[in-house]
Amino acid sequence: VRVSAEAEYSKYSIVPASPTDFGVMIMGTRKTRSVVVKNIGMANFKFCIRQGPKLACALEGKSSKEGESAPSATEHSTGSKSSSSTQSHLNLGVFTVSPCCGSIRPCGLQVIKVECVAGQEGTCEEQLYIDIMGR
Repeated sequence: VRVSAEAEYSKYSIVPASPTDFGVMIMGTRKTRSVVVKNIGMANFKFCIRQGPKLACALEGKSSKEGESAPSATEHSTGSKSSSSTQSHLNLGVFTVSPCCGSIRPCGLQVIKVECVAGQEGTCEEQLYIDIMGR
């Protein structure tokens, strides 16, 4: 009886790399940007997107925390599970990210939609982590 196995880490690419910029927006408008996570390995993997530490929020003469600028998508290096793994979207101030978790088969990809609704004058940024399980 012959037995064999091949082991590898999850292999992936994230396009575009950080940052994702929405540019200047008129208050009350919305824009959508996409981030693509590709599975370039030979095994399925799961991903989960989480909010990172607050980066900056500098509103011009406002006391609110929400503005209209850009999130940044980077890779996160912990393997812990998140409670957001059952959510289909993640709300971060003026930004909505969907889907925020899922599974990608070999040679497959997932388009992550990041939507911004400019609600107040000013600039805000959010830090996002894309956690790839088994990397």
